[in-house]
Amino acid sequence: MSFMMPKPAAPRSQGSAQAPAGAQVGAVIPVTERDFEREVLRSEVPVLIEFASARSAASKQVAPDVAAFAREMAGKVKVVQVDADRCPVVVQQLRVQAIPTFMVFAKQRVADMLQGPITKKQMLQMVEPFLPRAAGALKAAELSQLLTAGIAQAVDTRDEGAFKRAHLPGAVHVPLEDVRARLEELQSDPGQIVLYCRAGDKTKELAAALDAEGQIVSFLDGGLLGWEAEGLAIAR
Repeated sequence: MSFMMPKPAAPRSQGSAQAPAGAQVGAVIPVTERDFEREVLRSEVPVLIEFASARSAASKQVAPDVAAFAREMAGKVKVVQVDADRCPVVVQQLRVQAIPTFMVFAKQRVADMLQGPITKKQMLQMVEPFLPRAAGALKAAELSQLLTAGIAQAVDTRDEGAFKRAHLPGAVHVPLEDVRARLEELQSDPGQIVLYCRAGDKTKELAAALDAEGQIVSFLDGGLLGWEAEGLAIAR
């Protein structure tokens, strides 16, 4: 759904119409009809909009999670709040029927929408498809397809005890500190090398370092925890 913001027939009082020029990074930005185009449609990063109202108990309920999400996603996602009572044109054009309503704008289009109070996890799920990926990152579902097709080799970089307790089906065990030394050996096997750890952070760093050295490997975004969260099979 594309959206073109018309200019208001008459300017409103300045008051809180403009977000402060020096707005704190990671803060939720209040947006009105006057600055909707600038803050949302012209944004270079995905925008999560909360349509809220000071009269709504549900808006107050979700406020801490919205603020926390804005801080955690600073620089990756812009989080803005539209006062539905003061922005009838935007509310009407976007057919907002419940408070709160959350929308994701990406590339000047509505990309997703949820009504009612939502969690930080749901906010992340809404914006995640529009976030830039690190080089070599694979989602759990993508890796599952590659493993099923036999064109990927999962490499578990955790300690041996953790590997023996649970690992991806068909994975081999290579401790994180040994990956560089054994890279040539791993590359001799058919299939794309996909490193993973518990949460994905350590293998993400290693994959980036190897990429800088000209060694191309992939890693499982979210690690074993992300894999389990998708309900995918685990070997024990």
